[in-house]
Amino acid sequence: MHQPSIFVIGATLLAVGTPVTAQADTGPTEKANPAQQDAKLITVSATSGQKQDAQQTPQAQPGTPPSERTPERAPANPAIRNYPRQADGHGIKQSGYNVSRWAEDWTAMRNPKKRDDFLDRLKYLPIDDKGDIYLTLSGEARLRTTFTGNPGLVDSDNRREDMLRLVGGADLHIGPVRFFGELAHGGLSGINYGAPAAKSRNDLFLQQAFGEISGTVEGVGLGIRYGRQEFTDGSSSLISQKDNNTLHAVEQGVRAWGQIDKYRVDVFDFRHVAIGMGGISDDAPDRSNRFSGVTAGVVLANDKTRKLFLDPFAWRERNDKVRWGTKTAHEVRHYYGARLWGSLDDLTIDWTVSHQTGDFNGRDIDAWSAAIAQTYALSAKGMKPKAGVHFDYGSGGGSYGTGALKTSKIVTAGTIAYSYQGALSPTNLFQISPNLTVTPVKPLDVTFEYQRSYRASDSDAVYKGSGSAYAGTQLIQDGDHIGDALRIQASWKIAPRLSLITRYEYFQPTGALKQVNTVDSHYLSSWISFRF
Repeated sequence: MHQPSIFVIGATLLAVGTPVTAQADTGPTEKANPAQQDAKLITVSATSGQKQDAQQTPQAQPGTPPSERTPERAPANPAIRNYPRQADGHGIKQSGYNVSRWAEDWTAMRNPKKRDDFLDRLKYLPIDDKGDIYLTLSGEARLRTTFTGNPGLVDSDNRREDMLRLVGGADLHIGPVRFFGELAHGGLSGINYGAPAAKSRNDLFLQQAFGEISGTVEGVGLGIRYGRQEFTDGSSSLISQKDNNTLHAVEQGVRAWGQIDKYRVDVFDFRHVAIGMGGISDDAPDRSNRFSGVTAGVVLANDKTRKLFLDPFAWRERNDKVRWGTKTAHEVRHYYGARLWGSLDDLTIDWTVSHQTGDFNGRDIDAWSAAIAQTYALSAKGMKPKAGVHFDYGSGGGSYGTGALKTSKIVTAGTIAYSYQGALSPTNLFQISPNLTVTPVKPLDVTFEYQRSYRASDSDAVYKGSGSAYAGTQLIQDGDHIGDALRIQASWKIAPRLSLITRYEYFQPTGALKQVNTVDSHYLSSWISFRF
């Protein structure tokens, strides 16, 4: 029997008035966040025990609110990354730490004066006299509790999930060669949480294990990596490592890149890793799928007040077990699109558009998706308000009929951007989400958001966060307005390595969703994270 692996964190939104530093893993909607977390908007910053001297990463632009900032990307080895580090596709930086821990550079810790405690010593452990061979250790512990009223929008008993994440990593550098490994444990207990998912409960998971060689040849930064790894080089509306989950979504395969000052290219060939629940032995690449492609990058602006990047991409995903309507069959889907993102003075943008083509069980695919987010800093004084709005679109149609299939699909991105509690997914969906971020006291960030949701096509169903359809909604030809949500997130940095985050969402179904007897739902989640 699994024993409770986490205590209920006694933190609610009442804590937002506490005058302490607020930072977070991800924010309420995560839509405008160019970082690849489990969803798309809102990084309200994260725990940071790393020193500025050690990282020397460019700061976010003044116009970037804490809730939608473009996280800077910190390279594993800055000497061989020629492209601007915040946009090179090598890890998503969150206030000193990275979501992908291999993307951190701790070589400054070779200087004893830079270290404050014994954990700093673990960031740089020299193996040879010159220090060219060294080991970096990393770790994370996250305790989280989540309450959901009427889970699944069904009139039912409340659900409580108590979750534990434990992660330990080691990064060995041998000149231009490196080896990285990471083990993770996921614990789950609670009340009325149903059949546990592997993303939340696994005794031991080999989350990452890869080898890499990189260097500079004639002024061109080159590298190749093989093994199990996190991959976030693309729009978070399509791919991410799902940091909201207890265990990350990872890939198995090869990735290679080339970079010069203003241009880069990244090619990859992966299989998604299927996570089991019994330990390392049952986590393996899923042979029923394959994800490959190329992501490029162009620097349009990179100075003190403007940082703007264009990332075109062409991807292919094969999956032998995709379900649309009443049919489960083989699908090959191509993604062609581009992402324009960055900051211009007080304005931050993150725009992604993709056209999806391919074949599903002999039927052509013709789908579109778009994620258009922007935020403007209204003032640098007082509560430093930042106002934003994002528009999210995923086409629908054809799931229950014949002819071209028009339902859009994500690759590995999570769906909490559309509903924390998993009520909606970005298929056959259009959302409008205005938001406001304020800093009532210097260390505290609070984001408020209203979200209005519609069906993109009234001839198709409304889709849950799991990707399955709400039964019967495909038969309802009216009621395109399907729901409204209110979201609030507060975050508090307790100590340099310790942070507390609280999220709340109220979702009210309407239209076609209401007509299939769904009910409203409250969602509250709070978690405390420690990283080193």
